[in-house]
Amino acid sequence: MPSGGRIAVASWVLFDWAAQPFFTLVTTFVFAPYFASAVAPSPAEGQALWGYATAAAGLMIALLAPVLGAIADKTGARKPWIGAFSVPLVLGCLLLYFAEPGSAFGVAFALTGFAVATLGVEFATVFTNAMMPDLVPTHRLGRLSGSGWAVGYAGGLISLVLALGLMAANPETGKTLLGLDPILGLDPATRAGDRASGPFSALWYLIFVLPLFLFVPDVPRRAVSLKAAIRQGLANLGETARGARADRNVFLFLVANMVYKDGLVALFAFGGIYAAGVLGWSTIEIGSFGILLTITGTLGAFLGGRLDDLFGPRPVIAGALLILILCGLGLVSVDRETVFFVIDVAPGDGAGLFTTLPEQVFLVLGGLLGAAAGPLQAASRTLLIHLVPRGELTKYFGLFALSGKVTSFLAPLAVGLVTAATLSQAAGMAVILLFFTAGLVLLARVRDPHAG
Repeated sequence: MPSGGRIAVASWVLFDWAAQPFFTLVTTFVFAPYFASAVAPSPAEGQALWGYATAAAGLMIALLAPVLGAIADKTGARKPWIGAFSVPLVLGCLLLYFAEPGSAFGVAFALTGFAVATLGVEFATVFTNAMMPDLVPTHRLGRLSGSGWAVGYAGGLISLVLALGLMAANPETGKTLLGLDPILGLDPATRAGDRASGPFSALWYLIFVLPLFLFVPDVPRRAVSLKAAIRQGLANLGETARGARADRNVFLFLVANMVYKDGLVALFAFGGIYAAGVLGWSTIEIGSFGILLTITGTLGAFLGGRLDDLFGPRPVIAGALLILILCGLGLVSVDRETVFFVIDVAPGDGAGLFTTLPEQVFLVLGGLLGAAAGPLQAASRTLLIHLVPRGELTKYFGLFALSGKVTSFLAPLAVGLVTAATLSQAAGMAVILLFFTAGLVLLARVRDPHAG
């Protein structure tokens, strides 16, 4: 029976709050754009280098996550693994501060820190996810998962407001998004505020991950040596993969998860670039758009968790994919002078924030996309728990991480190739919709044994 009380559940939920600033600040809205524009030789080369680092980290995760999950299932306890992988997350984030513009080692510091921190946070997440069935009954897993994603989005929102409003300043004006001088003497000329997003994410994580270690019960450590666990874990990994293939539901779900997660990777990677190119948005507009997405993502994750408990995770995933497809189609129909492909709009004068109709349509559709992304990911981990044997959850969450990473380069590559071939950003982004559609078709063939 689940052994987690309210304090344990709240402490587990705080892991998403603790980890989210790394994804929000480092990988999306602050450090990554800073790296491409100020550290790399050129923005195009910076985007390529960032993609290579992402791919390298993703390959390591794909190779090791299932193995580590299999080992952890043999040794029992998950907290030691979470603690071990918290170390590279923190060290990688700290290293980012040394990626100064014009530094001989700036590129190396940035890419190494990012890749190492990515490995740490992704591996720690595998073991944190596996704690869920020990905290709440099966019929409340959807609410727990959705609450985790929602609280994570809220943490990302607050960290983004703090970073843009107090630390990261425009190097030309020396002022932050709130019109203030950067705190702690962070020098706008050296982009110290942008670089500080790494240490800030590390400090945030260290503070808010502590309740998990203090108040969340762990399963007992089993009397198995690490060497024996490695041997048994590796031996059972192949059996798990074969079992997943033999179980039609699990196999189809893992493939569906792989396909639509590829689409999400591309959506997050190119969304800001698309807005900047098609609508001419600057850092202020993109940052404000990011704040909107985290707000709608928070609300969507809370609502999605409750819908998950009422109707099951599979309908929630399907609904989220439909929203992503329809709103994504709407986004590619918008440019500075056109809405929904055929409605011509007089170009704006650029005065004011989000004053033109295309910008406002883009905001609404983007907000709905953000609201759907949280439930999609939260319900996905709930559905996996419904489909696999409870005693092998960590191992299957390793395969789940593998399915979400092993082909994560495909959708971004497809977007790049189509964009280059057509010279159209809209055509390139439209490729993402094919990944969401394929994932929905595959999901339709999955049967949830817990569904009524």
